[in-house]
Amino acid sequence: MEDEVDRLIEAWQRERPDLDVAPMQVLSRVTRLARHLDRARRQAFAGQDLEAWEFDVLSALRRSGQPYQLSPGRLLHETLVTSGTMTNRVDRLAARGLVERLPDPTDRRGVQVRLTAKGLKTVDAALESLLANERELLRGLKAADSRRLADLLRTLVAPFDAPPP
Repeated sequence: MEDEVDRLIEAWQRERPDLDVAPMQVLSRVTRLARHLDRARRQAFAGQDLEAWEFDVLSALRRSGQPYQLSPGRLLHETLVTSGTMTNRVDRLAARGLVERLPDPTDRRGVQVRLTAKGLKTVDAALESLLANERELLRGLKAADSRRLADLLRTLVAPFDAPPP
């Protein structure tokens, strides 16, 4: 089986035989796969009229467990965005009735962001749709191959997710 990356590698090897293009064998495929996954995510979320960033915020709240609320600082950590970006995102989600801001009981100046019933229903439906799409994308892999691939990808991603020294 040959794919587009094989053709790219062959062309680079022909044009630049002095370079070791082996890393492209893996990372170009990861990049191409990421593009396909982004499309699949957008498709999965379209049924709930959600953008990927909206799902990211709503799912962080959903994963937190009842009462499905987090501080904006915790949301920043969970979604890897700046505080200004998070403020804008919470504003937009609140305007849609998917989250609400509540006073932080432990900090008079702070707030908590909580999923509304509508937000809970929306994120659950989006997750179900996403998982159906992802199962379809992985249908060509045996379960053992899928687990092995997850382990290998974890090895690549873990250093990026490690806390700074």
